[in-house]
Amino acid sequence: MNSIEFASPHFLFGLIIIPLLLIWYIFNCNKQQAYVRFSDTDFFKKLPKSWKTYFRHIVFVLEIVAISLFIIALARPQSSSKSQKVNVEGIDIVLAMDISSSMLACDLKPDRLEASKIVASDFVEGRPGDRMGLIVFSGETFTQVPLTTDHAMMLNMLKDMKCGMLEDGTAIGDGLASAVSRLKDSEAISKVVILLTDGDNNAGSIDPSTAAEMAKLFGIRVYTIGAGTRGTAPYPVQTAFGGVKYQQVEVNINDALLQQIADETGGKYFRAESKEKLQQIYDEIDKMERSKIEVNEYKRLHEEFYPFAIWGLVLLILSFILKNTIFKSITD
Repeated sequence: MNSIEFASPHFLFGLIIIPLLLIWYIFNCNKQQAYVRFSDTDFFKKLPKSWKTYFRHIVFVLEIVAISLFIIALARPQSSSKSQKVNVEGIDIVLAMDISSSMLACDLKPDRLEASKIVASDFVEGRPGDRMGLIVFSGETFTQVPLTTDHAMMLNMLKDMKCGMLEDGTAIGDGLASAVSRLKDSEAISKVVILLTDGDNNAGSIDPSTAAEMAKLFGIRVYTIGAGTRGTAPYPVQTAFGGVKYQQVEVNINDALLQQIADETGGKYFRAESKEKLQQIYDEIDKMERSKIEVNEYKRLHEEFYPFAIWGLVLLILSFILKNTIFKSITD
């Protein structure tokens, strides 16, 4: 965006002389007028007036404008253009999300999985400068999205994520190990795993403690989230007639294990007992893990006094020519 500023704005005070010159000119014109009395002026009214009479002040106007332009030129008007160069050192983040059948429990509305998808999508949309990846796990694990800056694809995969995609169970260790394998070679300033589950490790071949040690070895912070209320939660069960009824099932989240993983890797453990709480958790992680953004601003100045000086000179020369030719008899 271009803007105009003056390198020597104090010269603009010289414009004060313009109204003073106008006053002087009007006073001088009145003083120079001669008066002659006639008994009858009808004869003079019928005489045609010369066009010079109407334009007799043009020389003075040109001089005034020329002086104004010279004063503005002395103030050195400059146009400036600003540009910004933004350097973003993003963070590499992998979401490791539980899609076991227990994620269909409805203590988080509309259910644990849908609430997790909605909040995670908001998180992804709010971090355009970061690379994101998605690991899903239940009884086994699968890399749904490798690290990418294509957030549109990430959002589509989150939307399509559902229970039953993999063998049922909760392989927390395998899920975390898969996330670590996606981040271990990253050169980002910060490497983060956000692991969300609603249960205890009961499947897979890798112990969660071992996966946590791997994460620590590669400098990866793990934020763990236990999704679910305490006690029991309503869980949908299909009836013999094809309908759905809800029965209360025990919530079995291994808080101690998730806390251990977070402590081991320098992360933090959160318990989300509602969708609103889950949103707050992601907001807190978002604040703790910020990208480094460096903004360099450049300002370029262009001298703009040349047109004012040139037009001032042109008008001054024109007024001199008119004063000494066409309007010579009037101005003398």
